[in-house]
Amino acid sequence: MTELPTAALERIAAALERLAPQAPVSADPLAHPAYLWRGEMLQPARGFAPLPLAMLQGLDRQREALVTNLERLADGHAAQDVLLWGARGTGKSALVKASVAAVQATRPGRLALVSVDTLDSLPALFAMLEGVDRAFVLFIDDLGFDEAGEARRLRSLLDGGAEARPAHVRLLVTANRRHLLPRDLSEQDSAINPRDVVDDQLALADRFGLSLGFHALDQDGYLAIVRAYTDRHDLPFDGAEAVNWATRRGSRSGRVAWQYIVDLAGRLGRAL
Repeated sequence: MTELPTAALERIAAALERLAPQAPVSADPLAHPAYLWRGEMLQPARGFAPLPLAMLQGLDRQREALVTNLERLADGHAAQDVLLWGARGTGKSALVKASVAAVQATRPGRLALVSVDTLDSLPALFAMLEGVDRAFVLFIDDLGFDEAGEARRLRSLLDGGAEARPAHVRLLVTANRRHLLPRDLSEQDSAINPRDVVDDQLALADRFGLSLGFHALDQDGYLAIVRAYTDRHDLPFDGAEAVNWATRRGSRSGRVAWQYIVDLAGRLGRAL
């Protein structure tokens, strides 16, 4: 068998290298307002355009507390990890994104949002952001655990474990339950010390220095959200129709209000 000359082998290798897909590269952590973290690299979030804070009705207390905490973080001051808990569709995720955008507007380039969907890779993300001269909020949306072991893993990450977490990186977590873990009274029946079971379930929530509760809306609060949307998008306001929409869905929330607005705009031949 005739051996190919070295030069020919080098040309073939170079051609194969050009044909091979390029390894993905993380986005510049200083260049974008928001990112996605999928366990290996940062990806810029496309179209990061949260609602203005003024659009979020009935959340003045939560808004003030969250924005103040994020301003401290962006300014390089001590800031808390935050748990936003409560009824579904009440604006938890919307408030996180709107608050980050509001702080970014007053402190350009000093704060970024990173949406995280896997807890196991958080240590790698901490390491990546360690030396970056910018504050980051890691956003974990709709968190819940079926097993206590998963909760203990997050508790260790919040506490730093054996490796300190960067001071300019804080977690913002939304959940439908205040205590994150489902509470089953039957567990207490078989526990050597029933109080230990309850304490273990509360321990994760206690790791968050700032806990903000969100509660189901009354009718006036729901209609205030609907009116804010109709004013913003120049749509007619019909309170009775909006209430009927919510009644048929068995829920009054910011999410239901937005779904009504989408339906209304669609019926009127309008885009949003």
